[in-house]
Amino acid sequence: MKAVGRQKPRNRQRLLDQGRRQKMARSAHAYVRGNTAQFYEWLASTPGHALPRGPGVWICGDCHLGNLGPVADAKGRIQIQIRDLDQTVIGNPAHDLVRLGLSLAMAARGSNLPGITTAYMLENMIRGYEAGLSHGVPDDEDIPEPIDRILQQAFKRRWRNLAEERIKDVTPTIPLGRRF
Repeated sequence: MKAVGRQKPRNRQRLLDQGRRQKMARSAHAYVRGNTAQFYEWLASTPGHALPRGPGVWICGDCHLGNLGPVADAKGRIQIQIRDLDQTVIGNPAHDLVRLGLSLAMAARGSNLPGITTAYMLENMIRGYEAGLSHGVPDDEDIPEPIDRILQQAFKRRWRNLAEERIKDVTPTIPLGRRF
């Protein structure tokens, strides 16, 4: 596949779609992750009352530990929230649970984990959601110590910290090629 950046803008979407299809063809897990909108449309079209109906809210479709972290609001208050919204859609919250469960099961299958481990993972996912829904948002004094420590560290960070972590070489360079 040709590099997307070197193509004319009108060809970009076609090439991006082609690249996504190639990634999705590599594994069932990648296929499930690459079809967010299609997956939710399929769930919504299921006849009957297999899933409870819920209000149209933002659902992330990609809720895992790597996408959670400290996020500040406009007033500087910091909470642990979802930080990756590229697969976010407005939909039924029950659909998010189904997708997360399927994604967990596919990841476990791809890792050759035993079926009982997959069952435990799904059981704990449901318990976690039940606990979150029944207890609501915790007060500051109810936040577990490890989470509180992460929040305190995040509050002390500045843009410099992120720059030091992410920028490898601070010396500006212009790459030389055919046109330079």
